Amino acid sequence: MKTGLIAFSETGMALGKSIADSLSADDSRVSLTRCEAGCLAVWTREHFTRDDRLIFIGSCGIAVRAIAPHLKDKTSDPAVVVVDEAGRFCIALLSGHIGGANAFAEKLALRIGAVPVITTATDVHGTFAVDTWAVSRGLTVANPELIKRVSARLLAGEPIAVKSLFSLSEPLPEGLIQTDGPCDVVITCLSAGDEGALRLVPPAVTLGIGTKKGIGADAIDAAFQRLLEQEHVHSASIRGVCSIDLKSDEPGILAFCRRRALPFHTFSADALARVPGDFTSSDFVRSVTGVDNVCERSAVLGSGEGGKLLVRRTAFHGVTMALAVSPFPLQFQQNGETQ
Repeated sequence: MKTGLIAFSETGMALGKSIADSLSADDSRVSLTRCEAGCLAVWTREHFTRDDRLIFIGSCGIAVRAIAPHLKDKTSDPAVVVVDEAGRFCIALLSGHIGGANAFAEKLALRIGAVPVITTATDVHGTFAVDTWAVSRGLTVANPELIKRVSARLLAGEPIAVKSLFSLSEPLPEGLIQTDGPCDVVITCLSAGDEGALRLVPPAVTLGIGTKKGIGADAIDAAFQRLLEQEHVHSASIRGVCSIDLKSDEPGILAFCRRRALPFHTFSADALARVPGDFTSSDFVRSVTGVDNVCERSAVLGSGEGGKLLVRRTAFHGVTMALAVSPFPLQFQQNGETQ
Protein backbone atom coordinates (compact mmCIF):
# COMPACT_ATOMS: atom_id res chain seq x y z
CA MET A 1 0.00 0.00 0.00
CA LYS A 2 1.44 3.35 -1.06
CA THR A 3 0.52 6.49 0.83
CA GLY A 4 1.45 10.05 -0.04
CA LEU A 5 1.24 12.82 2.59
CA ILE A 6 1.56 16.51 1.95
CA ALA A 7 1.70 19.30 4.53
CA PHE A 8 1.88 23.07 4.24
CA SER A 9 3.44 24.26 7.51
CA GLU A 10 5.80 23.19 10.27
CA THR A 11 2.81 22.22 12.40
CA GLY A 12 1.44 20.12 9.58
CA MET A 13 4.83 18.51 9.02
CA ALA A 14 5.05 17.48 12.66
CA LEU A 15 1.65 15.81 12.45
CA GLY A 16 2.59 14.30 9.10
CA LYS A 17 5.77 12.79 10.55
CA SER A 18 3.74 11.17 13.31
CA ILE A 19 1.25 9.77 10.80
CA ALA A 20 4.01 8.57 8.47
CA ASP A 21 5.78 6.74 11.30
CA SER A 22 2.55 5.04 12.32
CA LEU A 23 1.69 3.92 8.80
CA SER A 24 5.23 2.76 8.08
CA ALA A 25 4.91 0.38 11.02
CA ASP A 26 2.14 -1.34 9.03
CA ASP A 27 4.58 -2.08 6.17
CA SER A 28 3.05 0.72 4.12
CA ARG A 29 5.26 2.69 1.76
CA VAL A 30 4.85 6.26 2.90
CA SER A 31 6.23 9.52 1.56
CA LEU A 32 5.88 12.87 3.31
CA THR A 33 6.32 16.16 1.44
CA ARG A 34 6.49 19.73 2.67
CA CYS A 35 4.70 21.79 0.05
CA GLU A 36 6.64 24.81 -1.09
CA ALA A 37 5.36 27.48 -3.46
CA GLY A 38 4.20 25.95 -6.74
CA CYS A 39 4.68 22.32 -5.77
CA LEU A 40 1.06 21.31 -5.04
CA ALA A 41 -0.05 20.74 -8.64
CA VAL A 42 3.08 18.76 -9.48
CA TRP A 43 2.88 16.66 -6.31
CA THR A 44 -0.79 15.85 -6.84
CA ARG A 45 -0.30 14.90 -10.48
CA GLU A 46 2.53 12.52 -9.58
CA HIS A 47 0.94 10.91 -6.54
CA PHE A 48 -2.68 10.69 -7.73
CA THR A 49 -1.87 7.93 -10.20
CA ARG A 50 1.00 6.39 -8.24
CA ASP A 51 -0.34 6.03 -4.70
CA ASP A 52 -3.25 4.11 -3.21
CA ARG A 53 -3.99 6.81 -0.61
CA LEU A 54 -3.38 10.55 -0.38
CA ILE A 55 -3.44 12.53 2.86
CA PHE A 56 -3.67 16.32 2.74
CA ILE A 57 -2.79 17.93 6.07
CA GLY A 58 -4.61 21.23 5.72
CA SER A 59 -7.96 22.45 4.48
CA CYS A 60 -10.54 20.59 2.38
CA GLY A 61 -10.52 23.47 -0.07
CA ILE A 62 -6.84 22.98 -0.87
CA ALA A 63 -7.36 19.25 -1.39
CA VAL A 64 -10.46 19.68 -3.57
CA ARG A 65 -8.77 22.16 -5.88
CA ALA A 66 -5.65 20.00 -6.12
CA ILE A 67 -7.37 16.73 -7.02
CA ALA A 68 -10.19 18.12 -9.21
CA PRO A 69 -8.27 17.96 -12.54
CA HIS A 70 -7.37 14.31 -11.96
CA LEU A 71 -10.70 12.75 -11.02
CA LYS A 72 -11.74 9.78 -13.18
CA ASP A 73 -14.07 7.31 -11.46
CA LYS A 74 -14.63 5.52 -8.18
CA THR A 75 -12.96 2.32 -9.36
CA SER A 76 -9.58 3.91 -10.05
CA ASP A 77 -9.29 7.12 -8.01
CA PRO A 78 -7.16 6.76 -4.86
CA ALA A 79 -8.53 7.23 -1.38
CA VAL A 80 -8.18 10.87 -0.35
CA VAL A 81 -8.29 11.90 3.31
CA VAL A 82 -7.94 15.40 4.72
CA VAL A 83 -6.60 15.98 8.23
CA ASP A 84 -6.66 19.45 9.74
CA GLU A 85 -3.36 20.74 11.13
CA ALA A 86 -4.57 20.43 14.72
CA GLY A 87 -5.33 16.76 14.17
CA ARG A 88 -8.95 17.12 15.26
CA PHE A 89 -10.72 15.69 12.21
CA CYS A 90 -10.00 13.00 9.59
CA ILE A 91 -12.26 13.62 6.61
CA ALA A 92 -12.86 10.93 3.98
CA LEU A 93 -12.97 13.13 0.89
CA LEU A 94 -12.79 10.77 -2.09
CA SER A 95 -13.23 7.05 -2.87
CA GLY A 96 -14.84 6.25 0.44
CA HIS A 97 -15.96 2.72 -0.44
CA ILE A 98 -13.98 1.09 -3.26
CA GLY A 99 -10.88 3.17 -2.57
CA GLY A 100 -11.19 2.57 1.16
CA ALA A 101 -11.09 6.21 2.30
CA ASN A 102 -13.88 5.71 4.86
CA ALA A 103 -12.20 2.81 6.61
CA PHE A 104 -8.81 4.52 6.39
CA ALA A 105 -10.16 7.76 7.87
CA GLU A 106 -11.62 5.82 10.79
CA LYS A 107 -8.37 3.93 11.33
CA LEU A 108 -6.26 7.08 11.12
CA ALA A 109 -8.58 9.01 13.43
CA LEU A 110 -8.26 6.32 16.06
CA ARG A 111 -4.47 6.49 15.92
CA ILE A 112 -4.15 10.27 16.24
CA GLY A 113 -7.13 10.85 18.51
CA ALA A 114 -9.22 12.63 15.90
CA VAL A 115 -12.89 12.50 14.90
CA PRO A 116 -13.54 10.59 11.65
CA VAL A 117 -15.84 12.44 9.25
CA ILE A 118 -17.73 10.07 6.93
CA THR A 119 -20.44 11.46 4.67
CA THR A 120 -21.43 8.59 2.33
CA ALA A 121 -25.15 7.85 2.65
CA THR A 122 -24.93 4.14 3.44
CA ASP A 123 -22.46 4.80 6.25
CA VAL A 124 -24.45 7.71 7.66
CA HIS A 125 -27.59 5.55 7.79
CA GLY A 126 -25.83 2.36 8.89
CA THR A 127 -26.88 0.56 5.70
CA PHE A 128 -24.91 -2.28 4.12
CA ALA A 129 -22.47 -0.88 1.51
CA VAL A 130 -22.09 -3.53 -1.16
CA ASP A 131 -19.02 -1.95 -2.77
CA THR A 132 -17.16 -1.63 0.54
CA TRP A 133 -17.92 -5.25 1.36
CA ALA A 134 -16.86 -6.43 -2.11
CA VAL A 135 -13.48 -4.71 -1.89
CA SER A 136 -12.90 -6.01 1.64
CA ARG A 137 -13.38 -9.57 0.34
CA GLY A 138 -11.15 -9.13 -2.70
CA LEU A 139 -13.98 -9.03 -5.24
CA THR A 140 -13.86 -6.93 -8.40
CA VAL A 141 -16.90 -4.79 -9.15
CA ALA A 142 -17.32 -5.44 -12.87
CA ASN A 143 -20.03 -2.83 -13.53
CA PRO A 144 -19.65 -0.12 -10.86
CA GLU A 145 -22.25 2.09 -12.55
CA LEU A 146 -24.89 -0.14 -10.90
CA ILE A 147 -23.62 0.40 -7.33
CA LYS A 148 -25.68 3.56 -6.95
CA ARG A 149 -28.90 1.77 -7.90
CA VAL A 150 -28.33 -1.05 -5.40
CA SER A 151 -27.37 1.36 -2.62
CA ALA A 152 -30.39 3.58 -3.31
CA ARG A 153 -32.76 0.64 -3.02
CA LEU A 154 -31.16 -0.49 0.24
CA LEU A 155 -31.46 3.05 1.62
CA ALA A 156 -35.12 3.06 0.59
CA GLY A 157 -35.69 -0.16 2.51
CA GLU A 158 -36.23 -2.29 -0.59
CA PRO A 159 -34.95 -5.91 -0.63
CA ILE A 160 -31.96 -6.82 -2.76
CA ALA A 161 -31.77 -10.31 -4.25
CA VAL A 162 -28.27 -11.82 -4.26
CA LYS A 163 -27.21 -14.83 -6.31
CA SER A 164 -23.83 -16.42 -5.68
CA LEU A 165 -21.97 -19.27 -7.33
CA PHE A 166 -19.89 -19.37 -4.16
CA SER A 167 -21.01 -20.18 -0.62
CA LEU A 168 -22.31 -17.26 1.44
CA SER A 169 -22.30 -17.30 5.21
CA GLU A 170 -25.48 -16.68 7.15
CA PRO A 171 -26.98 -14.41 8.24
CA LEU A 172 -26.98 -11.97 5.35
CA PRO A 173 -27.04 -8.25 6.16
CA GLU A 174 -30.43 -6.62 6.56
CA GLY A 175 -32.02 -6.01 3.18
CA LEU A 176 -30.22 -8.84 1.33
CA ILE A 177 -32.04 -12.01 0.28
CA GLN A 178 -30.24 -14.96 -1.28
CA THR A 179 -31.81 -16.39 -4.44
CA ASP A 180 -31.19 -18.83 -7.27
CA GLY A 181 -33.41 -16.86 -9.65
CA PRO A 182 -33.49 -13.30 -10.97
CA CYS A 183 -31.18 -11.10 -8.92
CA ASP A 184 -29.95 -7.59 -8.27
CA VAL A 185 -26.42 -8.67 -7.32
CA VAL A 186 -24.57 -11.69 -8.70
CA ILE A 187 -21.29 -13.09 -7.34
CA THR A 188 -19.74 -15.08 -10.16
CA CYS A 189 -16.65 -15.80 -12.21
CA LEU A 190 -18.67 -15.50 -15.40
CA SER A 191 -18.96 -12.47 -17.66
CA ALA A 192 -22.40 -13.27 -19.06
CA GLY A 193 -25.84 -14.03 -17.68
CA ASP A 194 -27.89 -12.23 -15.03
CA GLU A 195 -28.02 -9.12 -17.17
CA GLY A 196 -28.79 -5.95 -15.26
CA ALA A 197 -27.35 -7.26 -12.00
CA LEU A 198 -24.39 -5.75 -10.18
CA ARG A 199 -21.61 -8.24 -10.97
CA LEU A 200 -19.03 -9.06 -8.29
CA VAL A 201 -16.12 -11.23 -9.42
CA PRO A 202 -13.93 -13.20 -7.00
CA PRO A 203 -10.36 -14.19 -7.97
CA ALA A 204 -11.18 -17.90 -7.92
CA VAL A 205 -10.10 -19.28 -11.31
CA THR A 206 -6.71 -20.78 -12.15
CA LEU A 207 -5.42 -20.96 -15.72
CA GLY A 208 -3.54 -24.12 -16.63
CA ILE A 209 -1.35 -23.77 -19.70
CA GLY A 210 0.82 -25.82 -22.02
CA THR A 211 2.67 -24.52 -25.07
CA LYS A 212 4.98 -25.59 -27.78
CA LYS A 213 8.49 -24.33 -27.22
CA GLY A 214 9.02 -20.78 -28.43
CA ILE A 215 5.39 -19.64 -28.53
CA GLY A 216 5.38 -15.89 -27.88
CA ALA A 217 3.44 -13.84 -25.36
CA ASP A 218 1.23 -12.28 -28.04
CA ALA A 219 0.01 -15.68 -29.22
CA ILE A 220 -0.60 -16.80 -25.64
CA ASP A 221 -2.47 -13.61 -24.84
CA ALA A 222 -4.64 -13.97 -27.94
CA ALA A 223 -5.47 -17.56 -26.98
CA PHE A 224 -6.30 -16.45 -23.45
CA GLN A 225 -8.68 -13.75 -24.66
CA ARG A 226 -10.41 -16.17 -27.02
CA LEU A 227 -10.80 -18.69 -24.20
CA LEU A 228 -12.40 -16.11 -21.90
CA GLU A 229 -14.71 -14.88 -24.66
CA GLN A 230 -15.95 -18.27 -25.80
CA GLU A 231 -16.41 -19.59 -22.26
CA HIS A 232 -17.81 -16.31 -20.87
CA VAL A 233 -15.30 -16.20 -18.01
CA HIS A 234 -14.46 -12.79 -16.57
CA SER A 235 -10.78 -11.82 -16.76
CA ALA A 236 -10.88 -10.49 -13.18
CA SER A 237 -11.60 -14.01 -11.93
CA ILE A 238 -8.17 -15.31 -12.99
CA ARG A 239 -5.95 -15.56 -9.94
CA GLY A 240 -2.88 -17.27 -11.37
CA VAL A 241 -1.27 -19.39 -14.09
CA CYS A 242 0.09 -22.92 -13.67
CA SER A 243 2.02 -25.41 -15.79
CA ILE A 244 4.61 -28.17 -15.64
CA ASP A 245 8.11 -27.37 -14.38
CA LEU A 246 9.48 -28.00 -17.88
CA LYS A 247 7.91 -24.64 -18.71
CA SER A 248 9.23 -22.78 -15.68
CA ASP A 249 11.51 -20.60 -17.81
CA GLU A 250 9.45 -20.48 -21.01
CA PRO A 251 9.88 -16.85 -22.19
CA GLY A 252 6.45 -16.50 -23.76
CA ILE A 253 4.59 -17.72 -20.68
CA LEU A 254 6.69 -15.57 -18.36
CA ALA A 255 6.10 -12.48 -20.50
CA PHE A 256 2.36 -13.21 -20.67
CA CYS A 257 2.18 -13.49 -16.88
CA ARG A 258 4.07 -10.22 -16.42
CA ARG A 259 1.76 -8.50 -18.90
CA ARG A 260 -1.31 -9.72 -17.02
CA ALA A 261 0.26 -9.29 -13.56
CA LEU A 262 -0.48 -12.94 -12.75
CA PRO A 263 1.65 -15.22 -10.57
CA PHE A 264 3.09 -18.27 -12.30
CA HIS A 265 3.58 -21.63 -10.56
CA THR A 266 4.86 -24.91 -11.94
CA PHE A 267 4.66 -28.52 -10.77
CA SER A 268 6.62 -31.67 -11.45
CA ALA A 269 5.25 -34.39 -13.72
CA ASP A 270 4.92 -36.68 -10.68
CA ALA A 271 2.86 -34.11 -8.79
CA LEU A 272 0.60 -33.56 -11.79
CA ALA A 273 0.17 -37.30 -12.33
CA ARG A 274 -1.09 -37.70 -8.75
CA VAL A 275 -3.93 -35.19 -9.17
CA PRO A 276 -7.20 -37.15 -8.92
CA GLY A 277 -9.87 -36.63 -11.52
CA ASP A 278 -10.99 -37.31 -15.07
CA PHE A 279 -8.64 -35.54 -17.45
CA THR A 280 -8.15 -35.40 -21.22
CA SER A 281 -5.36 -37.90 -21.86
CA SER A 282 -2.71 -37.66 -24.58
CA ASP A 283 -0.03 -40.25 -25.26
CA PHE A 284 1.98 -37.62 -27.13
CA VAL A 285 1.95 -35.23 -24.17
CA ARG A 286 2.99 -38.12 -21.89
CA SER A 287 5.91 -38.97 -24.18
CA VAL A 288 7.16 -35.37 -24.04
CA THR A 289 6.40 -34.37 -20.44
CA GLY A 290 5.98 -37.59 -18.47
CA VAL A 291 2.31 -36.93 -17.70
CA ASP A 292 -0.76 -37.39 -19.91
CA ASN A 293 -2.10 -33.85 -19.51
CA VAL A 294 -0.53 -30.58 -18.41
CA CYS A 295 -3.10 -27.78 -18.66
CA GLU A 296 -6.06 -29.49 -16.94
CA ARG A 297 -4.02 -31.13 -14.21
CA SER A 298 -1.98 -28.00 -13.43
CA ALA A 299 -5.14 -25.86 -13.31
CA VAL A 300 -6.76 -28.20 -10.79
CA LEU A 301 -3.60 -28.62 -8.70
CA GLY A 302 -3.00 -24.89 -8.70
CA SER A 303 -6.57 -24.18 -7.62
CA GLY A 304 -5.97 -25.85 -4.26
CA GLU A 305 -8.09 -28.13 -2.15
CA GLY A 306 -11.58 -28.47 -3.54
CA GLY A 307 -10.66 -27.04 -6.94
CA LYS A 308 -12.62 -28.36 -9.90
CA LEU A 309 -12.29 -28.16 -13.66
CA LEU A 310 -14.33 -25.33 -15.10
CA VAL A 311 -13.14 -25.51 -18.73
CA ARG A 312 -11.42 -28.56 -20.18
CA ARG A 313 -8.38 -28.56 -22.45
CA THR A 314 -8.80 -26.11 -25.31
CA ALA A 315 -6.21 -25.83 -28.08
CA PHE A 316 -5.20 -22.63 -29.88
CA HIS A 317 -2.38 -23.08 -32.46
CA GLY A 318 0.37 -24.38 -30.20
CA VAL A 319 -1.22 -23.31 -26.92
CA THR A 320 -3.45 -25.46 -24.71
CA MET A 321 -5.41 -23.97 -21.85
CA ALA A 322 -7.82 -25.14 -19.16
CA LEU A 323 -9.54 -23.43 -16.25
CA ALA A 324 -10.27 -24.65 -12.74
CA VAL A 325 -12.33 -22.90 -10.09
CA SER A 326 -11.51 -22.83 -6.39
CA PRO A 327 -13.94 -22.70 -3.49
CA PHE A 328 -14.27 -19.07 -2.43
CA PRO A 329 -16.44 -18.96 0.70
CA LEU A 330 -17.72 -15.48 1.52
CA GLN A 331 -18.81 -14.10 4.84
CA PHE A 332 -20.51 -10.91 5.96
CA GLN A 333 -19.10 -10.94 9.45
CA GLN A 334 -15.61 -9.74 10.29
CA ASN A 335 -14.21 -9.13 13.76
CA GLY A 336 -17.70 -9.61 15.13
CA GLU A 337 -19.28 -6.84 13.06
CA THR A 338 -21.47 -6.94 9.97
CA GLN A 339 -19.67 -5.56 6.95
